[in-house]
Amino acid sequence: MRPYELMVIVSGALDENTAHGWVNSITKSVSSVGGSVHGTPDWWGRRRLAYPIKKQSDGYYAIFNLMAEGGMLDEVERTLRLSDDVLRHKLLRLPDHEAQKRGMLPAGASK
Repeated sequence: MRPYELMVIVSGALDENTAHGWVNSITKSVSSVGGSVHGTPDWWGRRRLAYPIKKQSDGYYAIFNLMAEGGMLDEVERTLRLSDDVLRHKLLRLPDHEAQKRGMLPAGASK
């Protein structure tokens, strides 16, 4: 299993409950492909965007720490890319030392 970080910006035009629904939806999507969400997603709430995206100036930010095999998250990314409610997303593979700091890998585990 590899450690990943997923940052998602959901449309600010949605109410907060609907935006929180996206957090649950993403968690279920990751679990359905065999991955797992490590800890609780970091919910930043509604923030002003640095520049308009899809003619919107606000968005809800959420950050997930994920564990999954390589290529497992392709379908999750595809769903995020096709959704009108998701303004932006970014999936990064975390270096092992950062994953250890976040408690996602045991200390001394290198690949």
